[in-house]
Amino acid sequence: MGRWADGRQKEREGRMRGERTMGGKRTLLAWSSGKDSAWALHLLRSDPTHEVVGLFTTVNERVCRASMHATSLEMLRLQALRAGLPLHTVSLPDPCAAGQYDGVMQRFVEGCRDSGVECMAFGDIFLEDVRAYREQRLKGSGIEPVFPLWGLSTSDLARTMIESGLQAYISCVDLEVLDAGYAGKPWTMDLVEALPKGCDPCGENGEYHTVVFSGPMFSRPIPARVGDIVIRDRFAYADVMI
Repeated sequence: MGRWADGRQKEREGRMRGERTMGGKRTLLAWSSGKDSAWALHLLRSDPTHEVVGLFTTVNERVCRASMHATSLEMLRLQALRAGLPLHTVSLPDPCAAGQYDGVMQRFVEGCRDSGVECMAFGDIFLEDVRAYREQRLKGSGIEPVFPLWGLSTSDLARTMIESGLQAYISCVDLEVLDAGYAGKPWTMDLVEALPKGCDPCGENGEYHTVVFSGPMFSRPIPARVGDIVIRDRFAYADVMI
C-alpha cells in the first residue's frame, strides 16, 4: 500500500508542475466505477507507452449517477481520489437519444484533444460491436482508442483480478439472466464460479456490473457498504455507498 501511495503523490506533484511523469502518450480512461475499468487502469500504469492523466465518466444528469452501474458521484469522486487522478464527468440528459449522446461525446472528445489528450482507453474485453463503435466515434478526432483488456480470457481475468486484491460489489443485475439476489453481493471467485451456465465470468455481455472499493489501483481501500436494492424495469440495482 505504501508504494502505491508514494507513487500517486509523485504523480500528483509532477502533474502540478506540468511534467509528463511517465513519458508515454497522455491517456484518458473511461471510468465506469467497475472492475474492468479499474483493472484497465492498473495495466495502463505498468505500460510505459501510456501516461494516464485522468478518468472520465458519463453521468445521468437527472439522478446524478454513472450510467448502468448506478454509482453515485460521491463514490466516483472518492474512487478518483484514491486513484490519484482527476475525474471528468460528462452529463447526459435523461432520456438521451442516440443523436444527443453522440453530440455530447463529440464535444467532450474535441475538448480533450484540445487539452493535449492523445489516447482514450476502454475496459472492453471481446464485444466487437462496442469496440467498433468506439473506434468509429474517435476516427479522425486525433485521439487514439486503446483497449488494455482486449482478447483476454474472462475466466482467467476474473481470477487474476480477485487474486491481486481487487474487491467489488455487484451493483447492477440483468434480471433476464440472473436473480435479483446477486445485487449487492461481494464479487468473489465463489460467486464467479457459481454463475449460471452461459453467464460470462466478467459479465461482459451486461449480465452484471460492479463497483470497486479496493485494489492495487487505489492508494487505500474505500469504506464501502451496500444500501438499498431497487428493481427498475429488467434490472436490479444495489446502492454501493460510502
